[in-house]
Amino acid sequence: MSKSFLPDRLPSLTWSSPCSYFRDHIPLVPMDQENGLDIENDGREIERYLSGISDTSFISREPLLRKRVNTTSQIAIVGANVCPIESLDYEIIENQLFKQDWRANKKIQIFQYIVLKWAFALLIGLGTGLVGFFNNIAVENIAGFKLLFVSDLMSEKRYYLAFAVYAGCNLGLAAAAAALCAYVAPAAAGSGIPEVKAYLNGIDAYSILAPSTLFVKIFGSILGVSAGFVVGKEGPMVHTGACIASLLGQGGSRKYRLTWKWLRYFKNDRDRRDLITCGAAAGVAAAFRAPVGGVLFALEEAASWWRSALLWRTFFTTAIVAIVLRAFIEYCWSGSCGLFGQGGLIMYDVSSAKATYSTPDLLAVILLGVIGGIFGSLYNYLVDKLLRTYAFINEKGAAFKILLVVTISIITSCCAFGLPWLAECIECPSNLKVSCPTVGESGNYKSFQCQSGYYNDLASLFLNTNDDAIRNLFSTDTHKEFRISTLFIFFTAIYCLGIITYGIAIPSGLFIPVILAGATYGRLVGRLFESISKLDTGLFALLGAASLLGGTMRMTVSLCIILLELTNDLLLLPLVMLVLLISKTIADSFNKGIYDQIVKLKGLPYLEARAEPYMRNLVAGDVVSGPLVTFSGIERVGNILHALKTTGHNGFPVIDEPPFLDTPELCGLVLRSHLLVFLNGKNFSKDKVLCDKEIIQKFATFDFGKAGSGKGIKLEDLDISEEEMEMFVDLHPITNASPYTVVETMSLAKAAILFRQLGLRHMCVVPTSQGRPPIVGILTRHDFMSEHILGLYPHMNPHK
Repeated sequence: MSKSFLPDRLPSLTWSSPCSYFRDHIPLVPMDQENGLDIENDGREIERYLSGISDTSFISREPLLRKRVNTTSQIAIVGANVCPIESLDYEIIENQLFKQDWRANKKIQIFQYIVLKWAFALLIGLGTGLVGFFNNIAVENIAGFKLLFVSDLMSEKRYYLAFAVYAGCNLGLAAAAAALCAYVAPAAAGSGIPEVKAYLNGIDAYSILAPSTLFVKIFGSILGVSAGFVVGKEGPMVHTGACIASLLGQGGSRKYRLTWKWLRYFKNDRDRRDLITCGAAAGVAAAFRAPVGGVLFALEEAASWWRSALLWRTFFTTAIVAIVLRAFIEYCWSGSCGLFGQGGLIMYDVSSAKATYSTPDLLAVILLGVIGGIFGSLYNYLVDKLLRTYAFINEKGAAFKILLVVTISIITSCCAFGLPWLAECIECPSNLKVSCPTVGESGNYKSFQCQSGYYNDLASLFLNTNDDAIRNLFSTDTHKEFRISTLFIFFTAIYCLGIITYGIAIPSGLFIPVILAGATYGRLVGRLFESISKLDTGLFALLGAASLLGGTMRMTVSLCIILLELTNDLLLLPLVMLVLLISKTIADSFNKGIYDQIVKLKGLPYLEARAEPYMRNLVAGDVVSGPLVTFSGIERVGNILHALKTTGHNGFPVIDEPPFLDTPELCGLVLRSHLLVFLNGKNFSKDKVLCDKEIIQKFATFDFGKAGSGKGIKLEDLDISEEEMEMFVDLHPITNASPYTVVETMSLAKAAILFRQLGLRHMCVVPTSQGRPPIVGILTRHDFMSEHILGLYPHMNPHK
């Protein structure tokens, strides 16, 4: 948040430009150049101080300045905790040190950089693939042994003890997952996809990619899914892949003696962003065994900035994930992964069903798309409302977070164990290739309370892992395996449980609950259309899952490819495309996608790809905030230190003034982090002279690289004596001499699109006329937020 700052030398202070509406309605204002005006802190909104003027004692047509302080979106909810946020520096800082090092680069250094980029992509793929395999095996075996024990008790007709064991195991696993999230890494709660999406948009939220978050994400996800919650481990895998990439891209660590010089190439946000994009794609590839779908997910949903070179590296990363998973699938087929170890790594293969379809089938598919759009938008609406309620509970402390998780666990256990009693036993079909009822393993035919030769179809869905339940719903040539009443009960329960479970303090993904609910009503529609449709009910389940995914997440291309890779059936491509387009179109008329809603709900200042319509009625000068703090090219150390202490700004314009130039000129922009490193080096001089050559010899670009995990130099680390406070420092060598600038009359919509596409943190606004200060103000992402703009102009229609 900006704070007012008035240094002892007035020409070093400039305030933001006022609204352009008043630009041509203010007469000439006389001003004393030497002393300025006496600004009193008396609550007045109109300030008369203008700085940086030349020798003239009049300022032509300069209006009174309004002090604007932007207070929007300065904090966000990360996981279940509130924390301050900042932006990332994706822009290349082209200062004198950078140019000097760039000219000195040798071919071997360029070779090292290229090799390291691809080596990190390889390591990200290997690491994410191994974590994906470990997650699957752990969930399958923990949940498998739990369900096997319950099944044995049920076969002995010890029903109350079976429920006590089932609910007790779920409760213990859920409490363990909640304790990890509440006490170790609150940022690990939820799916993590909104946080990763925000990071790739340029938002740096506290600890979202920290090692502790990675640890809790892995083990918390295993415990949460094994506890029987209606959540998936697929969403958290995206966050896990991003955390692995961030850990590799820290640029080394002095603490762990990882100081290899090659690692210094990644001590910047730009290269880390590329690595985290690869990690997000690898997470999807590991979760769904969909390498191409992972690339498209990163392109369509996660990344805000893309280029062809990144496409190749992302594809290479997901290919490595696919190879690792395929190797472990072959290994698990030998029976070396435990009693239940095969389930999580086997694709939902529906390719055995014939995908021939006619006009009645297309009508059924269109109906599925409409249902998916309506239920998807309703799902998003209810999740949004419930998350707002949970926020009041979570903010009361860790104990309340755990209590909420325990409550949801008890409700889930009661539904999963109690609702199958409503279903009647069904006689096992003849000519089955598998045993019925299923004994000692996961399968479609759970005995539950039924006698020999019969099975409970509702228990076959509830008392299985989520992956096995999806596999049962996607199974082909079993069109009468589940009754219509069973599918209706299961859909209602899963739809409601998925809504109330998301937002509690455990790692929880949205993919699996949505696929479960969509596949259930898809199979239900298939049963209703079985007299006129040629499509298998298992294919209807797949199309139903696609429709609800499109209605909630609003992705099309990536979801289409993920589902086709997941089910190994390319013949369904036209139908999947059709149902996704219909469901997304209908749902978009009600609200935004689930991840977009969560990003907004958490308070993350996310910049959309397109500007809001009302931004075309404003210009850049209308929203710029102030006061703005500037430095001279050769500045007093005390002034810099005072500015760093009294403001929260991360970028400061540098202005060259007489006697070095005839008139004040914008030299560039210097970052707070660079100033801290620079002051810590104490390259000061007693006289106000240029020292760029000595500084270039003393410092290198890598000295100003971003430290890993926020361990850089802080203001408290500086030790500046009183004598040094009166000395001068030459800021030219570390000043970005080519910052992105726009004129104050540029359309705000155009400026917003430019800001996002270039991945900027600061955008300088310059005046359109001479004889005024060389810079009007600085635009940051907070200045483009609707809350700030509509707060300045409350009478403006946000839809026009």
